[in-house]
Amino acid sequence: MTNSILHVALDTPLRRAFDYRLPQDRAGISVPLQTGMRVRVPFGRRSLIGILVGWAAGSEVPAGKLKAALEFLDAEPVFDAVTFDLLRWAADYYHHPIGEVFAAAMPAAVRQGRPLSSRIEEWSLSEAGRAEILSPSDRRGPKRRALLQWMQDQPPLTGEDIVAAGFALDQLKAVAGRGWAEAHERAPVPQTPRVAASEVALTQAQTEAVDTITGSLGRFEAHLLFGVTGSGKTEVYLRAIAEVIARGGQALVLVPEIALTPQLLERFRKRFSAGIAVIHSGLTGTDRHEAWSAARSGLARIVIGTRSAVFTPLTDLALIVVDEEHDTSFKQQEGFRYSARDIAVLRAQRAAVPVVLGSATPSLESLENVASQRYRQLRLPERTGAAHDTRMTLVDLRAHANEQGLSQPAIHAMAAHLKNGGQVIVFLNRRGYAPTLFCCACGWVAACAHCDARMTIHRRVGRLRCHHCGAEGLIPTLCGACQQPLMPVGQGTERVEDALAQLFPDFPLARLDRDSVSVRGAMEEVLESVHNGSARILVGTQMLTKGHHFPDVSLVVILDADQGLFATDYRATERLAQMITQVAGRAGREARAGEVIIQTQFPDHPLLNRLIHSGYEGFAVDALEERRAASWPPYSRLALLRADARDPKRVDEFLRDALRSAAGAREVKLLGPATALIARRADRHRAHVLIEAATRPQLQKFLNVWLPRVDSLPIKQGLRWSIDVDPTEVD
Repeated sequence: MTNSILHVALDTPLRRAFDYRLPQDRAGISVPLQTGMRVRVPFGRRSLIGILVGWAAGSEVPAGKLKAALEFLDAEPVFDAVTFDLLRWAADYYHHPIGEVFAAAMPAAVRQGRPLSSRIEEWSLSEAGRAEILSPSDRRGPKRRALLQWMQDQPPLTGEDIVAAGFALDQLKAVAGRGWAEAHERAPVPQTPRVAASEVALTQAQTEAVDTITGSLGRFEAHLLFGVTGSGKTEVYLRAIAEVIARGGQALVLVPEIALTPQLLERFRKRFSAGIAVIHSGLTGTDRHEAWSAARSGLARIVIGTRSAVFTPLTDLALIVVDEEHDTSFKQQEGFRYSARDIAVLRAQRAAVPVVLGSATPSLESLENVASQRYRQLRLPERTGAAHDTRMTLVDLRAHANEQGLSQPAIHAMAAHLKNGGQVIVFLNRRGYAPTLFCCACGWVAACAHCDARMTIHRRVGRLRCHHCGAEGLIPTLCGACQQPLMPVGQGTERVEDALAQLFPDFPLARLDRDSVSVRGAMEEVLESVHNGSARILVGTQMLTKGHHFPDVSLVVILDADQGLFATDYRATERLAQMITQVAGRAGREARAGEVIIQTQFPDHPLLNRLIHSGYEGFAVDALEERRAASWPPYSRLALLRADARDPKRVDEFLRDALRSAAGAREVKLLGPATALIARRADRHRAHVLIEAATRPQLQKFLNVWLPRVDSLPIKQGLRWSIDVDPTEVD
């Protein structure tokens, strides 16, 4: 073979592919070489599995140093051509090592060499088992005898089939251990999902949205589905996907956090009888591999997943949906820092399929794309069915006494709604009992020993915890400096829960935050208690904003609306407006009229008043104009060079060397070095340099030249650095 040098991408932090000779065993290349195939290669003293990204006749590496690849694992590529090219593009655009990019796009089992296609294990009686049934021997116990007799009249059975019939897997293992049953593997049989008819009558706006989306099947078009909370965006998705299934295609649905949207999954399973694969980090390795394999093989016609699912190979892809497209969870914040929303749009473009970005509070970037006619906007301006618009009011905390963070107007409103049979949501985006443990005598504050942050009181478990590094300790009762009693300052969801239990002892309540649902299944229990009415008051954090539908909620109380009003991050007001709008949208979704009370110490703040009187859309108009005037995204492009080390001097020296290596750059603006908002986290000092350019090509052109120089800088021991393109947080 002329092209005898393989270029292999390996899961290492090195920003290049590695050259290898063809395997010595020529049988290992009995199939044509194709980019995207897995290949096992020697790497130092280890053997690694990489992805073939190309080949050539020669190499810059001296022939004597070239090692031979060990074997090819597949006769076909792992990824379809569109996804493979998309991953290569992502490695270039986000300036991340290509091997780590491919690794992030595969389940762990595939990275470790498991077969691409999952197999189904089925059991049947062996000849020895059939003979045993006829034998007069009494060496079989009654349970084993019953299992053997039942299996003789059955077709091949999965373990699930056997358990469903009332037998135990231990009985099957015992029977198989004696050679009376044997296992066989087969490929899954594809099933076309049956689509259940919907009992929901579409509004005119929904009908137009469905018709527009289905009318674009077969070509690329980006749709922004801008629908107020409760306007029926999910029903639009379901109708469009039903048409995709009818045409034999596959649909990819991305959600911010699958664990927070069980209702979405339930609605899909009610509408489609089979062919749904769920992909997210909470799955076991085996389950994730099976779901990925089902999607890749076409067995699954609908894939629902979190951000990494955007890279799932789909040969019949016909539609992509990004639900809650504004959510920051779509941006990976560690390692390969990609935006799943942006990748989804590019994937749709390259696959020539439509993409739907849905939200009641679209990102300012998406709204600007509508204004510049890159996206087509589909409006759902009204709530469906008997749902009401909510009435929003501001409560001035300076003028009203409060009890544990609850103002008197809020308490009176809660009493009225509960008396009338409604449910109440109390929202505070701060978990724990209180954010600060304080000594009134000397001013001592319980601070984290490892971060520039305060410890949060978690009274339920009797611990102080740092929400940044995870450090924790016992809650002291006396000040270590002056031995005076300590007191909690501020409110968290635990403290609000206690206060509500005292104020409304006759009304059961539930709490929804990361602490209360840390145990598997706890999330479902909390949500079910709200749906069945056993919980009348629900206290929670931003988990409440993730698309939940609570029919009987008639009042939402937002305790602290001032977080974000004066933050330094330029996106803070956008996130605050989205959060307020989303949580307010939980009220009045069906027959009960909705009311929202927003507590604030700044009732005259223009952001809050714009939200009250003009809604999110009015806020967005003003916010975009402010961004334009300040030349912030989406009217410019950013990247962030981050560095951290235990020694702050090393961080500063590295960033200053990086700046010097950019001397003469004209098309970009470099700002820094600047310390991060939390300068020390987990004993590591953090700082960054901000790179700003007017356009994306200008930014990429600069990074392509600059980052190799940064990569060649001498790195002192213990220092880490990374580049974040299109950062969602400038911290």
